[in-house]
Amino acid sequence: NKIIPYLLNSNVDLIVSAQTGTGKTASFGLPIIQLTNINTKNTQTLILCPTRELCKQIADDIIKYSKYINGLKILSIYGGTNIESQIKSLKKGIHIVIGTPGRTKDLINRKKLLLTNIDRIILDEADEMLTMGFKDDLEFILSKTPNEKQILLFSATMPKHILLIAEKYMHKPIKITAEKTNSTPNKVNH
Repeated sequence: NKIIPYLLNSNVDLIVSAQTGTGKTASFGLPIIQLTNINTKNTQTLILCPTRELCKQIADDIIKYSKYINGLKILSIYGGTNIESQIKSLKKGIHIVIGTPGRTKDLINRKKLLLTNIDRIILDEADEMLTMGFKDDLEFILSKTPNEKQILLFSATMPKHILLIAEKYMHKPIKITAEKTNSTPNKVNH
């Protein structure tokens, strides 16, 4: 809820402290669908996440949210699958790309994923991506995006590496804490 107005009404960078189960995919997915210009073939949003499972889950959710939006093209890109089919899809024009850092970097290097028209980049579970050793890939990808873009960084924890990336690539980010709704108490005494 807290994130949606920032996405819809501004291009401010956000650092969001959010655990799994806080509804973050809907909080960024719904606004980016609304903000996407389907009259162009350019990739406008790049979402990076640490695993293929999360990649597929985010893509499935955004596809569900955009069920009634004709012409919106969404693609998940990750390793362990045929890169040629991903390249074919990218050539046709994809508005929202959800990818793992390794495959995303590979497609950028092959000049198949063009980031020159990116309006926003979302780093989901950024702490996990850094724990898994994707720091260099993330920095490479961020360096290939335009200076004028919105960055949303989602992380359950805020280790030093996250803050260094934020300091280097983000412009006066606003910090938001997203809490679980209807969460079960941690300790229950009977």
